[in-house]
Amino acid sequence: MNFKEIPIGPLIEKEVAARGIELPRICNFMKCTEQEIKEMYKVTSIEAENLLKWSKLLEYDFFRLYSQHLLLYAPAATDKSTKKKKHKKTILPEFRKNIYTKEVIGFILAQIESGEMSKSEVMESYKIPKTTLYKWISKYKDEKKEI
Repeated sequence: MNFKEIPIGPLIEKEVAARGIELPRICNFMKCTEQEIKEMYKVTSIEAENLLKWSKLLEYDFFRLYSQHLLLYAPAATDKSTKKKKHKKTILPEFRKNIYTKEVIGFILAQIESGEMSKSEVMESYKIPKTTLYKWISKYKDEKKEI
């Protein structure tokens, strides 16, 4: 999957089809009409409250798609800004580290394998430590089909 662009509506529609959930059940759960559901299938962005409902209904964490986008495409904090953040307290929850899913690892390894990016370009672009990248390569070289 390309994490740069996330067509959330079509992704939701595909998951609904894969799970075989009928439209009346969806309408009842989402508290909206069939037409509104069909419109949601066409959108490229969706309100967080509705995305949470879809995640619950389909038992799939759609928010993870956006988290993976941030891991890959958001600029990494510099040392100076990281030091400043440690002194400031925030009311928002803080997460201790990035979590790379198999999909993201597969995406990155596919870029290396296809020649789109070199290992050094991956490390530079995505701020992935060299040891982490090489661990992924050695761990998943035999499991390419499973990623």
